[in-house]
Amino acid sequence: MSENVVHLYKATDPDREPAGSVAGEGSTLTLVTDPSAEPPAQVLPLWVRSGRAIKTVVTHETTRTTARALARHTLYVAGGARIAARRTWDGRTAARYERMLRAAEAAGNHEGAAEWEERGQRFREARHRRRMDLLHSPLDAAKGAAVSAGMGVGGLVLLGVVMAIATKDATEVVTPLMAVIKFINLMITIVQVVWGPAITIGPLLALLALWSVGAHQHAAPQWALPASVRNGEGEPITPSIVVKALRDLGVPALRKAITEMGDAGASMLGPITIAGCGVEVDVTLPSGVSTNEVQQRRRKLAENLSRHEHEVFITIPQAARTVRLWVADSGALDEPIGPSPLVTDETMTANYKTGKAPWGQDLRGDAASLSLYQRHLLVTGLSNQGKTAALRALALWAALDKTVEFRIADLKGAGDWAMFDGLATVLIQGPADEQVIEATEMVEGLVEEMNRRIEVRRSNPGAVFDPLIGIVDEAQVAFMCPAVDEGKKPYGGAKATSRYFMGVRKVHNQGRVVDVLMWEGTQDPTDQNLPKLVREGAHTRASLALGTESQSRMALGDKAVDGGAAPHLLRQGLDKGTLVVASDGIEIPKGQSSITVRTHFIDDEGATAITDRAKALRSGVVTLHAIERDEERDPLADIAAVVGTNARVRTQEVITRLASLNTEAYGGWTFLDLKRVLDGTGAEPYKSDGVMVISRDRLTRALADRDDTGSASAS
Repeated sequence: MSENVVHLYKATDPDREPAGSVAGEGSTLTLVTDPSAEPPAQVLPLWVRSGRAIKTVVTHETTRTTARALARHTLYVAGGARIAARRTWDGRTAARYERMLRAAEAAGNHEGAAEWEERGQRFREARHRRRMDLLHSPLDAAKGAAVSAGMGVGGLVLLGVVMAIATKDATEVVTPLMAVIKFINLMITIVQVVWGPAITIGPLLALLALWSVGAHQHAAPQWALPASVRNGEGEPITPSIVVKALRDLGVPALRKAITEMGDAGASMLGPITIAGCGVEVDVTLPSGVSTNEVQQRRRKLAENLSRHEHEVFITIPQAARTVRLWVADSGALDEPIGPSPLVTDETMTANYKTGKAPWGQDLRGDAASLSLYQRHLLVTGLSNQGKTAALRALALWAALDKTVEFRIADLKGAGDWAMFDGLATVLIQGPADEQVIEATEMVEGLVEEMNRRIEVRRSNPGAVFDPLIGIVDEAQVAFMCPAVDEGKKPYGGAKATSRYFMGVRKVHNQGRVVDVLMWEGTQDPTDQNLPKLVREGAHTRASLALGTESQSRMALGDKAVDGGAAPHLLRQGLDKGTLVVASDGIEIPKGQSSITVRTHFIDDEGATAITDRAKALRSGVVTLHAIERDEERDPLADIAAVVGTNARVRTQEVITRLASLNTEAYGGWTFLDLKRVLDGTGAEPYKSDGVMVISRDRLTRALADRDDTGSASAS
């Protein structure tokens, strides 16, 4: 008996027929367990191999693409026929007027509805007249044809008579008539020749025309369309696309109203205008649909428009039942904006009172500039989103006005404000409680200076003061500080006993009118690290990306968020430097409560170059890096210290610098206090160019004489 060898293969391929048991006398079974082993072709049945081949062909991408293309172009013809039939029906009937009438009624436009009803009635009357004319047209046509034929034959015969008289040939009488007969015969011959091909080509041309209409309108199911059309990337925004996006938004009342309007749903839309790197359109919602129903579906609306969520912004203009949509070009918001004019224009200067700081660009691509004049400022957002850079950019512009004085507390202490050393009169850097205490006393120094200016204003209502801007970056560190002073008063917190909180509140309450301003930058706003009274005291409120809507309301206020401001919808990490701003200091489109600004980024190198230009405008500012407290003061030495390397300094400037040096010792000083200390030292104030000044050289001699006198007395 011959030996049969049967290979059993482990069934790992679902398409492979599992090996069965083989029974037979004299058979040898060989077990192959390698899952990668392929059996010889002859082992597999023919139907299995054929099935695999068929499946490979059917599922191949080329086959699928070909089938999709064939279906698409076939359906273009059917879709084109449907569109052509719809257009023909609209042209022959009053369907168009009926749709426009329903659209106007759904939108609550009763005047428009009456106008469309009148137009429809005029169309029906004209159509009735045409139909009545058709009843009499055959008889009229027959009479006209008989008259025309008689006149035509008579005219030809008359022409022939004239020709016969002229040629004296009687046969010329029928020549014109025979010429016409020959021409008619020629036309019949031409028609006979052309008719056959026309019958063949005509339907093909008709199908081509229908295909062209369907292809232009993409009249095929979504699965059959090309990948570029299915994805919709870069698809231009048209009225039909906007209407379809709104119809599929998931608002039943809106869908019903648009369905009743038919193609006239575009009547809800205002003009679609180009706005920067996108387009803008106002949508008047039908009765029964509220604006917040659309606002709450921003992501779905964006996807319906073939855009990402961050590429669609919804705001509420003044018009009732209206939403304003701004739709970016696909990918445009991921492109960086250009550098700041502060970096590119080395001749730029600033005017705190009348100028505006170049901050960035709005979504339209227009320059966004912010007025800082007598406005407290709050910038907030999640960590590492560009808060310090946005705040610092404003300070860099203001620094180019030499009248502006800065007192800065950087409670992060990472060196982001280091370039203001030699420009700010106070620069505190560090996150420890000690720096919070110094920052608190710096703010209290602002309060002292504010009170002094208010006293001066009472006696001299026309007094004008140089702007003094106090900046606290990472202000949440101050609000959360647990330290207390000797009197058990906390430095942090949000109660009336909190020294930092009360200092900021006092500056917010009265500082603006005497140009003492408070700027704060803070992370992740909550009631604990950004109290309500403080955030509502800021005239300009700006926010980068935030985590929740409640934080957005804390940062910008309910009015701005209800009007469409949504910093919580910005993308963390991807929308760095993008701010939502609520302020009367920046130009906001009419009817909106906020504006989105993409800020210019100025790196440390560029910021240092700008501060160097700002320092050149000033004459030797002495920067204090700590607030000295509870120690014996040497007024003459302190005066010399604040005068610094300047040859002469105005007495009022000296008093201001002394107050910055130590609020407790010099916060209440007036000119009389300064004069009292300097009298008899040889460094008394004197007039120069009409203003009272103090001389550096005289102070140096006075200190030297005092030291010599002290040494002689000791010996």
